[in-house]
Amino acid sequence: MKKLYVALFLLSIIWSTSFLFIKLLLNDISPEGIVFYRCFFGAITLLIIMLIKKVRIDFKNLPKTGLLIAISLFNHAIPWLFLSFIETHLQSNEAAILNAFTPIATLVIGIFFFSQKIVSKQWIGLFVGIIGLMIMMNIKLSTIFSNNIYYSLLMIFVTFCYGLGSHLTKKYLQKIDVLIVSFLTLGISAFFGFIYMVLAGKGTVKPFVNIEVFGGILGLGVLCSGLAYLLFYYMVKEGSAEFATMVTYIVPVFASIWGFFFLNEPLTIKMVAGLLIVLLGVFITNSKKTTKIKNKNANAAS
Repeated sequence: MKKLYVALFLLSIIWSTSFLFIKLLLNDISPEGIVFYRCFFGAITLLIIMLIKKVRIDFKNLPKTGLLIAISLFNHAIPWLFLSFIETHLQSNEAAILNAFTPIATLVIGIFFFSQKIVSKQWIGLFVGIIGLMIMMNIKLSTIFSNNIYYSLLMIFVTFCYGLGSHLTKKYLQKIDVLIVSFLTLGISAFFGFIYMVLAGKGTVKPFVNIEVFGGILGLGVLCSGLAYLLFYYMVKEGSAEFATMVTYIVPVFASIWGFFFLNEPLTIKMVAGLLIVLLGVFITNSKKTTKIKNKNANAAS
């Protein structure tokens, strides 16, 4: 169990920098380009590791191709495309804070699509989390039809993509090596990301001719995608989808720090207050899950 929490804390630091990298890269690359290069360099990193460790893929044990594609797109390509687009209108720390809704979205997905049971405490936590979210989004009559609300809602859609992808991973890729899962999902996402980038007319070779762009893509692809998803899929496999998505509670703290120091992004009282309320909702929602996670960990030992 200690390894799971170490992975959780380490992943939160790594993933918090992804919001910073995306914001900086948007000055030179389109959202479509960011998604492709992020997935591509992430997959290449994992492929190198697989070759060094001589890991072989047993295609007979893999789920159906359509299901594997769906898991890849919901975990990577779709949410990352929207996230990159969203950060053209929202601050990186705002996106990171809204991303903290992911565990609640994962719970909702589990209830409606994976027959997950929920108790009264979890309903209360869900309601508290939604209140905190509304405060973070600064929802009031004068802003309901503003552009920022639309992008904030798109960010909530991103969290539901993560939630669905996490549950699908837990259900169908449970017995497959974490390294293989990470490589295949990123590789598939890179393939579809390339096709979409070309069709959208957003292709670019800037990462190969601009050292700063190349460095940002390496950070986003190698660190925040390739290596980070080894940790994420490990937590899904050895813990649960709900436990793995808890990383999004800690990410906003570090993302706000990076945004404040490197992007001069302000932190408002409402953002902090809303985040604290969401975290309270998360605590209430997961207050009875400790023993549950331990049991799942024992059964898996994902």
